[in-house]
Amino acid sequence: MRGKLAAVAALLTIAVAGCRMVPPPVDTPPLPAPSSAISAGLRAGPSIASLGMRSADAAGALASFRESCPKLLARTDASGLTAGSQWEPACTAVSGWGQGDAGAFFERYFETAQVGAGEAFATGYYEPDIAGSRVRLPGYDVPVYAMPPELVRGWPEDIAPSERTGRAPLGRMDASGKFVPYYERAEIVAGALANRGLEIAWAHDPVEFFFLQIQGSGRLVAPDGSVMRIGYAGQNGREYVGLGAVMRERGLIGPGTPYATSMQGIMSFLRAHPAEGAALMNENKSWIFFQELKGDAPLGALGVPVRRESSVAADPAYVPLGAPVWLQMDRPEANGLWIAQDTGGAIKGANRFDTFWGAGADARTIAGGMSARGRALILLPKGTVARLTTR
Repeated sequence: MRGKLAAVAALLTIAVAGCRMVPPPVDTPPLPAPSSAISAGLRAGPSIASLGMRSADAAGALASFRESCPKLLARTDASGLTAGSQWEPACTAVSGWGQGDAGAFFERYFETAQVGAGEAFATGYYEPDIAGSRVRLPGYDVPVYAMPPELVRGWPEDIAPSERTGRAPLGRMDASGKFVPYYERAEIVAGALANRGLEIAWAHDPVEFFFLQIQGSGRLVAPDGSVMRIGYAGQNGREYVGLGAVMRERGLIGPGTPYATSMQGIMSFLRAHPAEGAALMNENKSWIFFQELKGDAPLGALGVPVRRESSVAADPAYVPLGAPVWLQMDRPEANGLWIAQDTGGAIKGANRFDTFWGAGADARTIAGGMSARGRALILLPKGTVARLTTR
């Protein structure tokens, strides 16, 4: 689903004093960041009974876990922590487990595990309602594009065959048959895809649509009150740039400015400075393509509906998609049990999460201001930690 606002990494500079008896300092490359939950370090956490899980919280997580099970059993776990068969006891039991005894379900079938230091950072996302229309109307001029057929994966000529490892990047074939990067946001805004029949709808406000793209799904509300739900279909393969980080670094939002360090503050600045705002939005080269969705909720990367206060986006290299996650944060709204059902372009690394808040004005307020730090635990099938740490 979606791409979300990225955190800014702090650079640490260390001054080294030299003397005649000490050789000159040598540049030492930084140690690579752990690439998986295993390399980050995995250890057993506290008992589930000691977490103080609320009944309503457990019931919501139980319902979302039940929806996740068919995908959880069938997919390959990118984190390497589990295999589908290890989830079978819990997934078999959940189909008939009563919502009123949800806490007992998690206590019976799961254990907690801490990845690395367990220090967590969580943001929030939501399903925006913005003005839009299936057909182009006066004032509705921002195109909502479907996936273009020429967006493909391939290898640029300057990458040697021996270096072509992993998944090939996204791009397109140019007129000469050469594989090149796909159009970036500025080119698409300027009309690179116009008049090709790719428009599935039209939005009224470019700023609102920009943030709907970051959220990855939303609802277009037409002048006649009809609603069209759209969801993530793909991305152009270009770099995601967190607008909030850029604007903080330039002193455009935050302390000393009229604009808060939040989604609402960013939007206020963009509206007050339309020309500069348009240029800022184009610094994020990423563009999201959409498809119309049917159903009562948007779909996450796991392919199941994401639910308010139950679904969370995570990095699948560290958290099995479909697994329960326990958060204990300095923002009480984020505390409790969630199910990892989604991913995000800015949601990378161990213990990095994006909490989902549904639709509506309160969802927008909570998600837009969510920046929480604390601790995280993953709930895994019983016996997982011992199996992984004793081999």
